[in-house]
Amino acid sequence: MSLNHVRRGSGRPLLLVHGLGAGWRSWSPIIDTLAQSREVIAVDLPGFGETPPLAGEVSIATLTDSVADFIREQGLDGVSLVGQSMGGRMVLELARRGVGGDAVALDPGGFWSDRELLVFGATLRPSVALVRVLRSLLPALLGSRVGRTLLLAQLSARPWALSRETVLPDVRGLADSPSTCAALTALVKGPKQQGAAAGTVPGRVTIGWGRRDLVTLPRQAARATELFPDAVLHWFERCGHFPQWDAPEEAIRLILDRTS
Repeated sequence: MSLNHVRRGSGRPLLLVHGLGAGWRSWSPIIDTLAQSREVIAVDLPGFGETPPLAGEVSIATLTDSVADFIREQGLDGVSLVGQSMGGRMVLELARRGVGGDAVALDPGGFWSDRELLVFGATLRPSVALVRVLRSLLPALLGSRVGRTLLLAQLSARPWALSRETVLPDVRGLADSPSTCAALTALVKGPKQQGAAAGTVPGRVTIGWGRRDLVTLPRQAARATELFPDAVLHWFERCGHFPQWDAPEEAIRLILDRTS
């Protein structure tokens, strides 16, 4: 399957992999600044943005396969990888498989305990259902500080401080993407993320985590770094699940520094 994607800028390639939500537009707060230094390639995963859903099983493995195939088809061997949330898990999985080069995973999924996973599914599924019911009202609701605070408290440490333009694509994507529910089921019911022994990944691995993340809880960072002992852990202070929302300048610096 060919993945819809955008390319911006020039320089050493940098591949961006989004999580649940808007497809490549999830990176809108930082993509243009990244493209001032690098050639940025941002994909729509199957069933998100403008890429059709997979014909068969939707799992973390099959979604990751689609990115690995894209890398091969585009001649991007050794490309630096950046992912957030589900996409963060996928770039770690690609590193585990030996695909790509340097990898930056922002608030990756896949490191929940069994209890945390139950809470994750029990809280995020109703949130997805809610934004689908409120689809036509989202621009107005997200245009107010109160609306952003009520709808995005699980996702952002400071939702009232964000702009509607920053958050609307991802919230609409949760409501509109045909693979949202299937990918969420894959996260909740599929296997947990496997690790990579020291010295087996193809490049530097960096894991960034928001201190106030209520989706992938900060204590999960210890499990992630235990499974990926070569990884460097970076903490985003006063940041929730989306560093590109809550700490865009810091996220840009981290990505450029760790994939230079």
